[in-house]
Amino acid sequence: MTSVAIPTDLQDAARSARRVEVFTGAGMSADSGLDTFRDATTGLWSNVDAQAMATLDSWRRDPDPMWAWYLWRAARARDAAPNPGHLAIARWQDSPVGDGDGNAHLHVTTQNIDDLHERAGSTDVSHLHGSLLAFRCSVCDRPAPEPELPTWPVERLTPPECAECGGPVRPGVVWFGESLPEQDFADAEASMFGCDLVVIVGTSGVVFPAAGLPELAARRGVPVVEISPAATDLTPLSTWSLRTTAASGLPALVDAALG
Repeated sequence: MTSVAIPTDLQDAARSARRVEVFTGAGMSADSGLDTFRDATTGLWSNVDAQAMATLDSWRRDPDPMWAWYLWRAARARDAAPNPGHLAIARWQDSPVGDGDGNAHLHVTTQNIDDLHERAGSTDVSHLHGSLLAFRCSVCDRPAPEPELPTWPVERLTPPECAECGGPVRPGVVWFGESLPEQDFADAEASMFGCDLVVIVGTSGVVFPAAGLPELAARRGVPVVEISPAATDLTPLSTWSLRTTAASGLPALVDAALG
């Protein structure tokens, strides 16, 4: 049993929703232990400049430290497990909610670059900032196989060469100054325009253009529930704010929706 109280009007909104949009950020993955860029065990990355590790110019100048850092983050993501919040979202999607066809119309838009939503069982997920685990050539964009992930962080690793053009393989994340994936963003927009309930989980709402998406639904008068331990820039859009974590708040909300 959960101790998170779900207001009665939110219970009603969750039960009656026909199309649900779940918008997740770093707090979603934090409950699975992916709450920091830096490695707490060795301190190797304790002074890393995260922004310097996320630009195409830095990659062109010296890709080896970036490759080592992203591979270590990918290894940590592989070792992490979906938390109860991820599992609750997948359960809601698979439940007989909505128009009675046996499946909830639930779409997930995430700013996270791990695959925890998919491993929990969610099948309709848009990744606005790419994926740590989708590798491609930095020159010709040809998809590349997943390399062997390190078991311990190291300072430098040389990226493998693309089988097509010989260019260095890069992680499939979106770096500063790069465009968001067109299809993922279009799917997220369509969901915001078509949903009748938005659930915001674990995002501060400060990274644009992703942070502007919930407003598309709010402007239509769609009710919004925020799940976050603290107030954020998206709190003013919210009809309800549950001051709790993803791992606690989402199971409570889904229990209410399915109850």
